Amino acid sequence: MSTPTESGTADREVARSANTFVGDVWVNFKRWNLKAVRNPFVLVVSLAQPFIFLVLFTEVFGNVAGGAVSQGLPGIDYTTFLVPAIAIQVALASAVTSGIGLVNDIENGMFEKVLVSPMNRTAVFVGKTLAEVFRIALQIAIILGLGVLLGAEITTGVIGAVGIMAVGILFSFWFIAFSNMLAVLTRDQESTIIGANLLQFPLLFLSSAFLPLEVLPNWIQLFARINPVTYGVDAARAIMLDEDVMTVLEVTAFDGALNTIVPAVAVLAGLGLVFGAGAVYLLSRASSSDVR
Repeated sequence: MSTPTESGTADREVARSANTFVGDVWVNFKRWNLKAVRNPFVLVVSLAQPFIFLVLFTEVFGNVAGGAVSQGLPGIDYTTFLVPAIAIQVALASAVTSGIGLVNDIENGMFEKVLVSPMNRTAVFVGKTLAEVFRIALQIAIILGLGVLLGAEITTGVIGAVGIMAVGILFSFWFIAFSNMLAVLTRDQESTIIGANLLQFPLLFLSSAFLPLEVLPNWIQLFARINPVTYGVDAARAIMLDEDVMTVLEVTAFDGALNTIVPAVAVLAGLGLVFGAGAVYLLSRASSSDVR
């Protein structure tokens, strides 16, 4: 005759075997999208900041920065130069909210329930990430549309716009994972926000986002070589302009814009895998006692 403990373990094993990885991913994808819809304030705030940057930078710094842009990219106005950077900023700002959402789950006890459920831990993270990149794609689409209204030109058309969205999504993976790692390690909303925001603005300004690297100080150019934002912005900008705009790597193995896109995508994919693996590892190691 089995003991109550053995019976409970058996029930959990049966429940676990009835789950599928895809099913667990879908459940978490729906849950996080519903949660976002019920709290639209976070979505609006994460989109408002890039929107303000796009309008203010083009209106206030457009004439001054436009001269610097024309030195390296003749015939390109500052709005067209800036829109890919704002698309990456959208991905960065939205990725920050990922860890905040996880901390909310920890604080209200939902995360503890997920930990003791039969759901696959990797599927929990994948479903949550897919929900977030889905929203990031929509936000980037809005920024691209606004940029076109302000006079930006996407040389590669609709296909290019889709490509920029794809680069933004790929870029967001590593920072979403980083934000979730902060959430699991700190289990505190303020610490997660401070930790993520502490990196967000230095990463943006110490890159090729707002000005060509050749007009920036040498120490910024050195930092930009290891800055993920540089690779995300350069890949999005290469798609936008259909030109090779990479300034931190010398690649000539491909043709035209691909000399920027291929190495940048490879770097971003590698970062996404490393940080994603770290986030999954921390989630898999977490236990219900860790988040009480």
